[in-house]
Amino acid sequence: MRPVIITANWKMNTSPADAGPLARSIAEATDIAGVTRVICPPYVALAAVKDALTGTDVAVGAQNVHAESKGAFTGEISAGMIADLVTWSIVGHSERRRDQLESDQLIGRKIVRLIEAAIRPLLCVGELLEEREAGRAIRTVEAQVRGALEVVVAEGHAVPADLVIAYEPVWAIGTGRTASGADAAEMADAIRATLAEMAGVAPAEATAVLYGGSVTSASIGEFLDEAAVDGALVGGASLKTDEMAGIVARAGITAAARSLVAGVAH
Repeated sequence: MRPVIITANWKMNTSPADAGPLARSIAEATDIAGVTRVICPPYVALAAVKDALTGTDVAVGAQNVHAESKGAFTGEISAGMIADLVTWSIVGHSERRRDQLESDQLIGRKIVRLIEAAIRPLLCVGELLEEREAGRAIRTVEAQVRGALEVVVAEGHAVPADLVIAYEPVWAIGTGRTASGADAAEMADAIRATLAEMAGVAPAEATAVLYGGSVTSASIGEFLDEAAVDGALVGGASLKTDEMAGIVARAGITAAARSLVAGVAH
């Protein structure tokens, strides 16, 4: 049974002073059995959030790492530098692909650094509007998954068994357009098909795929109704305790239903 995961991406919001109290508030409001919770604050707030979450089972994640382990890279942060602060890290977020022009190959090198630092990677993939309208959505996402993971394999590593992938329909983020649960499920199936070719059917089926398209407490149900979708990467709504409470509560219903089905099956 795949886990149900809700990950909060705070992006460039919060300071060390307010991040800790917000993280604690969210942790207390989302203590729902069966849901894996991760909060990814800015680098400067990682220590404050880690301290605030002491005694909870909410994990701390980074929003990015550099593709090298050390060196003359002014202003950058390596995986090793934050290995004592986080257990997860996002890589390949659509905003970094757009603003920093990150390639699949560069993102693959970041995953290698995360493997070396024993940090769980959350790989983001997703197509632009023009790619969807041209009928290239599935092909684009498959290429992003393959492009990153081929680098991992080429550097002597297996596809990480703890890999999580977030599908971000870039065309549905902050544009007023919306993706459907069926859209997300179709892409999750395509992602797992690519993983199956690279790592085998069983590991592919065990890989959690999240939805990451401007999800809210009002919209999360449509995506979690899809068996292929295992949770969400939450952006703006993750800065609001009540929104996160609603999202995780709905995720808890899915987790309970999956547990029940798994119990009946055995």
